[in-house]
Amino acid sequence: MAVESRVTQEEIKKEPEKPVDREKTCPLLLRVFTTNNGRHHRMDEFARGNVPSSELQIYTWMDATLKELTSLVKEVYPEARKKGTHFAFAIVFPDTKRQGYRVKDIGSTVSGRKGADDSMTLQSQRFQIGDYLDIAITPPNRAPPLMGRMRPY
Repeated sequence: MAVESRVTQEEIKKEPEKPVDREKTCPLLLRVFTTNNGRHHRMDEFARGNVPSSELQIYTWMDATLKELTSLVKEVYPEARKKGTHFAFAIVFPDTKRQGYRVKDIGSTVSGRKGADDSMTLQSQRFQIGDYLDIAITPPNRAPPLMGRMRPY
């Protein structure tokens, strides 16, 4: 009698996230770059060893959530505490095929509101130690720009 596996390829690829013991695991240095115009930094701003001037350095763990990172940014930027402020997160990482960097949008949060991406972690988005985090902050009185998507007309 033949035995057949019912495990799909997607289930194999999804490895469960291991919880980080923050008491025993050393935190990583997360280099965060912010803008307050609702747009991410241009990739050429990361070229040739340069980085944008708006750097925050945060010690955290791979299981840090976007909501947790939002609250840390709000501690530094009081104007970002206003209800309705939009935070768009992207990972900036070295491009192994070409010299330079690439960007990957990973999610967003809104100050004072619950959202679908609040509990998303760095680990779940394949963040690697040494990558940067770019956060585009949009004040509540301005609509956030469409992130890389075309408008449906």
